[in-house]
Order: sequence, then C-alpha cells, then structure tokens
Amino acid sequence: MRSHVTSPTGNFGAQEAAMQSYLREGEERAHSLGNRGPLKFNSDGKLDQDILSDYSRFGFYIFEGVLLSEELDDIESDVENILERLPTEKGSRVDSKGRPALAVDCESRTLHWAKPLGDPYGGTKENHGRHQIKMTEPMVDPAAPKEVVYVITGSLQFSEACLRVYGHPGLLAVAQEINGKDFVPFNEALFLKEPGRGASVSWHQDGFTHWDKPDWDEGTHGFNFMAQLYGCTAANGLWVVPGSHKRGKLNIQDMLVEGEAERLPEAVPLICAPGDVAICNRQSIHGSFANTSPDWRVTVNFGFHRRSSVLNVESGGIHNDVAFYDDERIQKRSRLIGYAIDARQQRFPKEESFVYEPFKDTIFDYSWDENSKKDIKDYNLLDLGI
Repeated sequence: MRSHVTSPTGNFGAQEAAMQSYLREGEERAHSLGNRGPLKFNSDGKLDQDILSDYSRFGFYIFEGVLLSEELDDIESDVENILERLPTEKGSRVDSKGRPALAVDCESRTLHWAKPLGDPYGGTKENHGRHQIKMTEPMVDPAAPKEVVYVITGSLQFSEACLRVYGHPGLLAVAQEINGKDFVPFNEALFLKEPGRGASVSWHQDGFTHWDKPDWDEGTHGFNFMAQLYGCTAANGLWVVPGSHKRGKLNIQDMLVEGEAERLPEAVPLICAPGDVAICNRQSIHGSFANTSPDWRVTVNFGFHRRSSVLNVESGGIHNDVAFYDDERIQKRSRLIGYAIDARQQRFPKEESFVYEPFKDTIFDYSWDENSKKDIKDYNLLDLGI
C-alpha cells in the first residue's frame, strides 16, 4: 500500500514555472549537503562524530531507514483509523459514521484546522508573530471542504504506533547525546499534508523564550524528530535554511529576494524515503509550501529539550497555557518517555530498550497498560513549550 512519493508536481498559476525550478534546484542543493545516512554509533555508544558535526553545521540531519516496514504498517493503520475518526467538519462532534469524533472529549487543544492549501498563520500576530511572511495560497478544488485538519497535537494519546516511535532506542540515544542524559520532552504532533489540500506553514523559527539570554547557544530551544510514513519531496516536505539555527533571531522579510515571492534562496527541502527520520533544530528557519502535489505527507513529529532550558522557566502560550516548569511538572510530563519505552518493548521484545537516566531509580510504574492509557489523556496540557 505504501510506495515512495513521486516527483514534485503542482499548479501554482502564473508562478508555476518559477516554483518548479525552485523545487528542482532546492532538491539538488539538499543532496549536495551530504547530511544524511543511517543511525550510527561508536563502540562506546556515542553518536558518530560526523553526524554530530553535520547536525551542528546545518541544523538538520536525515537518518535513513530508521523505521522498518513492520513499524510503518502499524503507523499507517493508526493514521487510517485517526482519519476515519476526525470530525465531519470543524465544530462537529461526530465523525463520518456518526460516532463521537476524535478528541471531542479532550480538554487540551488537539485538532488544528486550516483552509485547504491555506496559510493560517503567515503574516499574522498569532504564535508571537513568528510567521512573518504570508505564503501563496493556490487555487483549491471547488469540491474541497472549507477546512481540513492539518496538525494533531497530543498525538501519542491517539496512536500506540506513534507512542512506540517515541520510545525508539536509537532516537532516544540521539536525544541523550545532544541534550544530555536528563533530556526532557517538548511536544508531539502528527502532521497531515493531504494531496491538493495540505496547508502551508509559513517560514519561521521556533522558540520564543531564550533568544536574549546571555547563555543562548545553538541548542537552547531544542529540536524535533520528524519520522516520515510515506517519505517527502521538495513539493510537500519541510524546507530549512542551513546554518540559520546559529544566527540568532532573524528578520525573515530581509531574506526575501525581490520577485521570488516566498522562495527563500538559501533554503533546502528535506528529501526523505518512507521510514527516514529527520532531526531539525527548532531555531532553524523552516517552513513548507501548500501541498499541490499528488502525494500524502504524514509526519510523526516529536521534540526534546535540555532540562536546563525548561527548569524553573515560566512559559507556554503557543502549545499550552502559560505555566511554571518546576521539577514536578517536568517529571510528570516525562512519564510519556517511560510509557513509550515499555510500549515499544511489548511490540518489539527482541530490541534492546533505551534506559532513561532520570527514571532509573524511580518507584513509579511505567508499564504500558490500561491504566497508563487513561493516564495520558490530555497529557499535552503539560507540554514544555519554550
């Protein structure tokens, strides 16, 4: 049922030729960087130095072939179930079969809606005004719905397969290498870029708390993993400006070239096959275009922070209400790591599990069972957004 995504296509009206040229040239630039390859650790368990160097230099890296076919099948099954359970329209409490729709009983914000091929945040003051540019909104099929779900946050409560990806020992080892043994969660989301309908995400830098701190550095605002179910192309994938994570808070408007609309000249797309997992620094300038291509992009997205970046910090406002991140909150939010490790061990018993250092001596039971499934309801109310 799965196959690699096809070559980028699309209808951008008068801009089509320029956009297609930009997509092709961007893909060539992306492949020339060489920042991709399998997960690789040294004999001492440390992440390969070349990977760390490339990640530090460019702000992103693509781990190839991390998720194998069996796991992709699990994710696809869960995604199909999630799509069937979405509300019939924004505000509806039932799905297409008349059942209570996904997340209608959630207190936390989970379903994020946008006009097909729209840009819900670009050029607005939403999300601290970080989306500085309004992206092109191509013509939409008249038969398309008024709004579609393009992001689902708190996604681990809706998919055990995604929870198991969250507990992947190799990826958690990468998080430990980059953010320290006491690394902590950020948030999780399922990105849905439906063919001919998927919304754009205007160019932006994540993070809104620490830009002016004296100890700011390239890793202050953490990173995201982006696991690809179907892969992604220049047309439907995320684009990143290499090295921008080291340059502080940038004026994206100043980076535009006259006559090039929203096509940042330095940016490159993440080109991934099914099962690849990209890591992207949240401080990098990144964004994606409306998906006029014929290909789905489904991304299992989850991020991690240094503990020092969130401990005793008051933040929130994009991902959840403003709150103070003390030890108790961090510990409670981190329980998802413990549950994910156990859920993965149950599904893949021959795989060596990751040992999360902050839980080594805890008496809390992180078994994945019916009680823990209830425990993670609305867990994203405790997201650690900075």
